[in-house]
Amino acid sequence: MAYSAMSGNGTTAGDDPLQTAVWRLRSRACWADAAALLPSDTPAYTLQRAGLMVERCLYTERGWEEAEDALRTAEAVARSDEERGAAACERGQLAYAATLHGVRDRADEARAALGRAAALIPPGAPVRALLDFRRGLLAENLTSAPQAARAAYRRAHAGATAHADPLLLSFTWRHLAGLALRDGDVSEARHGFAESLRIREELGYLVGTAPALASLADTESEPEASRLREEAGRLFRLLGGVPTWLARQLTPPSPGAATA
Repeated sequence: MAYSAMSGNGTTAGDDPLQTAVWRLRSRACWADAAALLPSDTPAYTLQRAGLMVERCLYTERGWEEAEDALRTAEAVARSDEERGAAACERGQLAYAATLHGVRDRADEARAALGRAAALIPPGAPVRALLDFRRGLLAENLTSAPQAARAAYRRAHAGATAHADPLLLSFTWRHLAGLALRDGDVSEARHGFAESLRIREELGYLVGTAPALASLADTESEPEASRLREEAGRLFRLLGGVPTWLARQLTPPSPGAATA
């Protein structure tokens, strides 16, 4: 199995105790500690470690070298096409994050890596839904192609539903809602943001709960909007200012899709 840092491994009672421990740390923004728990004896764990390090970059805007090192290791030990495709998917996400945060323009690398992943990952594989989601991020935030982004998010949403991946569903709900808000459909946006928040609260995904609260606030009237934003700010401070980009959405509030 090709583990992904974006999947909800460890969120249910019957899960592997190792994955449960990794999830608890990851959901509290302790990505390095979570990665340190993983053994290095299989491509799946190596890939999962790389995914955690890449996610840390997206949320904290730091740890780029550690992510590169972990990713190179995952690429080196991948054996099957699906494993190589999953590693390429993480490579594309790291390049996307670096471009989004203004570290370095790696948009071409991101497109090439995700294209390579698409050629390697079978259409029905669980990680295909994650790939579709990340292609949507690229279209929305680097290419400014909202229609292409919406189509990719919908494919990811269908895949996450088919493979029972609630965490990924929380992301697809969130980004489809962001596009709806851009289009002025506040009711649809509110529904999507509320679903994303509900899932994240049920999973205990603390690092993703503050962004979900802040986005839902953008669709509500006062005093509910201020209450949601204050709760988001409390969680944001509790986690030490992570995700870093949320500060821009909290003060002053601004409608639109957020980063993750």
